[in-house]
Amino acid sequence: MTTANGPAPGRRERKKAQTRKALADAALRLFLERGYDRVSVKDVAEAADVSVTTLFKHFSGKEALVFDRDAELGAALVAAVRDREAGRTVLDALHEHLREVLLSARRAPEFRGFRELVETTPALVEYAHRMWLRHEEALAGAIAEAAGGAPDAVPVRALAHYVLTAPRLAGGSRDPGRALDEIFAHLRNGWSGLGL
Repeated sequence: MTTANGPAPGRRERKKAQTRKALADAALRLFLERGYDRVSVKDVAEAADVSVTTLFKHFSGKEALVFDRDAELGAALVAAVRDREAGRTVLDALHEHLREVLLSARRAPEFRGFRELVETTPALVEYAHRMWLRHEEALAGAIAEAAGGAPDAVPVRALAHYVLTAPRLAGGSRDPGRALDEIFAHLRNGWSGLGL
């Protein structure tokens, strides 16, 4: 059996994905109920009915349980650049992608609790920062590829950095969609309109 994205995953892959999801769901539920620091890895494993060893086969540590979609989010950013329609700019593709991610996340019922959990837990703030830095490197690589430049070129790295900062800045405003639009307008046109 095949899907639009290639062959359908086998039974083993489906079972792994189910276990991973059960662990991430149990972790988030426990973290929101009790607080991040009051929940152990063992508590999460027990809630998902697996061993601690199994948990570590799926997640590198406690922080990773909160950001279970890390790899998926990073791959989607790169795909937004690489798989964009012919004639579509990199900034337009990233703007559309991040707007959808930001607004769909805000519609999710658990979003507010998740955001508060991350913002009030220093270990998660630090982990999120490291995670975004990894995405920044991958995104810079995709932007450089699209532009025919080097991924370590300052303008490429700066653009990747600002693009990844945009959702966090926009997320704190009353109208995140509009704020994200404003940020991308400045990324396209610069800051000269501010009289700087």
